[in-house]
Order: sequence, then structure tokens, then C-alpha cells
Amino acid sequence: MINDRYEVIKSIGECGMANVYLANDTFLDRKVAVKILRGDLSTDEKFIRRFQREAYAASALSHPNIVEMYDVGEDNGTYFIVMEYIEGRTLKQLLKKRGSLTSPEVVDIMLQLTDGIAHAHDMYIIHRDLKPQNIMISDDGKIKITDFGIAMAMNSTQVTQTNSVMGSVHYLPPEQASGKGSTIKSDIYSMGIMLFELLTGKLPFKGENAVEIALKHMKDDIPSVRKLNPNVPQSLENIVLKATAKNPKNRYDDVREMYNDLKVCLNDENLNQEPYVYKYPEHDPDEKEPVLKEVKDEKESKKVAKKVEEPKKKTSFSTIIIVFLVIVLLAGVGALLFILYPTFKGSDNVKIPDVSGLSVVEAEKVLTGEGFIVADETEKVVNDKYEAGIVVDTNPKIGRTRAKGTKITLVESIGKNETYKIENYVGQNYIKVQTMLETKYKMKVKIEKKDVELKENQDLDNIIEQSIKPDEEIIISEDNPKTIILYIPNAYDKYPDFVGEGWSVEAVQEFAENNEINLYISYVESSEYPVGTIIKQSREKDSKIVSGASFTITVTKKPTPKVEEPEEEEQNQDNQ
Repeated sequence: MINDRYEVIKSIGECGMANVYLANDTFLDRKVAVKILRGDLSTDEKFIRRFQREAYAASALSHPNIVEMYDVGEDNGTYFIVMEYIEGRTLKQLLKKRGSLTSPEVVDIMLQLTDGIAHAHDMYIIHRDLKPQNIMISDDGKIKITDFGIAMAMNSTQVTQTNSVMGSVHYLPPEQASGKGSTIKSDIYSMGIMLFELLTGKLPFKGENAVEIALKHMKDDIPSVRKLNPNVPQSLENIVLKATAKNPKNRYDDVREMYNDLKVCLNDENLNQEPYVYKYPEHDPDEKEPVLKEVKDEKESKKVAKKVEEPKKKTSFSTIIIVFLVIVLLAGVGALLFILYPTFKGSDNVKIPDVSGLSVVEAEKVLTGEGFIVADETEKVVNDKYEAGIVVDTNPKIGRTRAKGTKITLVESIGKNETYKIENYVGQNYIKVQTMLETKYKMKVKIEKKDVELKENQDLDNIIEQSIKPDEEIIISEDNPKTIILYIPNAYDKYPDFVGEGWSVEAVQEFAENNEINLYISYVESSEYPVGTIIKQSREKDSKIVSGASFTITVTKKPTPKVEEPEEEEQNQDNQ
């Protein structure tokens, strides 16, 4: 029981800064989600004060797409926040299960998201940590934005939890990465990255650590959405480009503007827009003048080009002295840097040499000679230019500068139109097999469900059948990829009969986790059945499974031994 009010039912999640529990509000008799701060944050007084202040500010938000905050408090040193409980999953979980979404689905989600964030911005509240993990989506497609209070408080505190940093850095705006602080345009950038991920099923920037990813947000151009997913119209890619501009001046001025573009981007007349062109320099945000200027005519052009001279101000003697001293100081520092430059100029950084066209062995010799470490396994790709066994590229890519000792993976050609012998995938995880076949052998993979009799401890993600038989050879071709259907159990659609001795509690817990069901276990004493027997379930056999729904099983436990009462005479003697 927290604060003599919130009765904890079970754990439903955790992150770098808090544990999340499903609880019952005993005052109002309703389910709530309780977040309890953990780790160093619960002992950081500065953070606690900031957290409480920001959480109370966020509790003023009232919008159908923002999770409502009910209470903020402290109970014997435990700091907590009580929120509306949403039955559903996070947007990240949906992406893991579905991969990329269709354009209409994405637009529907983003319209809700931008509408909610626009409301927060109207209340002068910036989220600062928008990512799919902080977006809940219910089975009917309604989204809820979470973690306003924590995200705002976190912005002013140095936090070192790896999970928190790595989870957020993939959506980190360049200005935040460079330490310039957050604005409403920072939230717009994060939403642009989320839009990219929803459309492609991939993150635009990846790296071995948080710093490498943050640098890519600052320096690298965002990959083309339409190259990764040709079904995305140019109008929708333009929204990604405008929202994820490095220079905030090239982004949307506010979220309402982004919302309005999303609202009409799938209209027929807007589908084939010209690609969005940035008006201001992308990699020099301090540039004051736009790269592209619209000039109506030659006369206007001359007006723009004409420089207006301002009256010169008299320069005081003290100003001259200060300027002179600054020049002397800078000259001295410059000379010192010139002398010491060879010592610390970063001689450990080396450009990855061009090893394309070499054999794997030859390429390995070249790279190790430059001080790099070469990964034991190579990435194999179909390639028209190089025959099998020849290096096509490296990862990180050829020409990039990396420190000596960096591990380099060789990208090896398996030739053009090579044949591949289909293996027996039955019993293997369908996600791993699908990824391997799509990336390595350029195949089209379809996942279909098939009705089977559910067995105890059966892994619902394992393949039970495949459309192409094992040992059959196929031609690997990018132009005409082969299609394979992988079948998995259709056990997600209905509840089995758990009652009896055939199912263990652990097996039901695994079933509930796989189907994203909220499982509750009620224990009753019984001498009629063995301990641990499931004697009742709240949903009937073959009833439809709905993700996020509640499901209760009743399990037997050992009866409490009865304590025999002493006879009346003995009690009287004791009293005497």
C-alpha cells in the first residue's frame, strides 16, 4: 500500500528512472498506474524538487491524447506519481510486432500526437523526451502521451542510467545534443524521428554508443524514407524532412503547422509534391541569411544587395586597450596551439581505407595494418559488381574517420543471382528467420497464422510450417525476389482451457506475456486438488484474446493447518 491509498497489484514495466506498477486507488475504486522513482534520483534533493514542481505543472494538462496525472507525493522516502492507467501497449511494442505501419495508420497516430503536444506547448510545457516508449496506444488506435513530469525534470539533471540515455538518444534533437537547450522545435524534431521510424520500421541513426548516435544527429543527413519504403508519398517524406532539419530555422515554426500538413498530406492533389528544400544552411545554424532568397525582380534584387551604412561610433581609448589586450592574448594562445598541435592533433584517428575489390584476407591485412580490428564474421550481400568472396564495403563505411582499435566489419559479396538452399526453419523464431531471409537473401517473407492445438510451454513465436520445403534451391535476386510464407501458431486469437492439471502457473504467465494480457492470480485453499492446480479462469475457452485485457486464474494452495482449541477444563485451570 502506497500512501495508505494505492494498493499495488503487480509490476507492469520499468525504465531508467522509475518502476511502474498497476495499482488500485482504494479511495475511488479505480485502476491507476503508479511510477516510483528509483536509484540516485530518489536521493537527489535538487531533482526531487524539480520533479515535484514539473509534475504538478504537467498535472494541469487536460487533453484526450495526454495521460492524465492524478497525484504526486512521497511516502517514507518513496517518491511517486499516480497516473491514468491505459490498457494497451507502447508504440515501440507495436513497432516490434508490426514493423513499419501503413501511411494512413501513421498519419492517424501522428495527428493525435501533434494535437496533444500542441496543447502542451500552448500551456508552455515542452516534453523533451518524446519517443515511442513514451506513447501508449490502445486496441482502438487511440494514443496517450506519457512521462511529461519526469521528462521535464530530467532535462535539468545529469542522469547516467545507460538505458535512459540510450533509449532517448535515438530521438535527440541536434541542439540538445550540443547542449544548447530545448525549445518547442526540439519536440518537433523528436516527432519527426518517430514519424521516420513508423514509416520505415527503422531508426535513422545507429551507433555503438550514445555519443556516436548523438553526433550523427548533429552531422549526418537523415536517410531517404522513400528509398526504404517506396510506398510512402513524397508529401509525407517532406514532413519528415522539415521536422528533422538540423537547423531549427528549417523546421516547422510550431506543432500546429506540422499538424496541418499531416491533415492534408494524403490528399490526391498533394501526394506528388516536389521534395522539400531547406531555406537555411543545415550544417551552419548560426548563419543569419537564408541560402535561397526569393527576389521578385531586378529592382528588388538591388535593394536586397544594397548595404546600408550606419554612422560610425567614436571608439573610446579604454575600448582600444581592451581590444589590443584580447588580440595579444589570442595571438599567444594561437602560437601555443601551433607549437603543441603535433602532440595532440589526434593521430589515433585514421580514415578507413578503400578495401572494396579486395579479397577478405587482403582487406583484413590492409585494415589491421592501419590499426583497426577486423570482425571475425563478415556481412554478406548480393552484389552485381563483385563476385563472391570480394569485399564490397565496410561497416562503418569506407572513408569514415575512426580511432585506431575500432572494430570494422567487412561487407562481402556473395555474387549476383547466387543460389541458396532453403533450410528447415520449423521450431525457429520467426522474427530472426524473417530478418535473415530479407536482409541476407533478399527474399520476400510473409507471416501467416495457422490454427493448431496449443501445447503446454509452446513458444508462440516459433515457426510451425513453411511454404518452401527444406533443401529446395532458390535463385537470389534483388530484381525478382522469391517469396516464402512462414506459419506461426494462431494461438493469439483465443483462450485455451487452463483448468485442470495440464497447465502450470508459469506456463499461463508466459502465455499472458506473449499475448500482452494483464494476468491476475487468485489463490484459494483446497485439499481436494494438488497444490498449484488451476481450478477456474475468468474467460471461457475459445473466447477471443484482446491485447491489454485482464485475465484471472484461480489456483489452489495448501490449506492452513487448524489449531485445536484447548478443552474447557484446561482453560479454567490456566485462568486460575
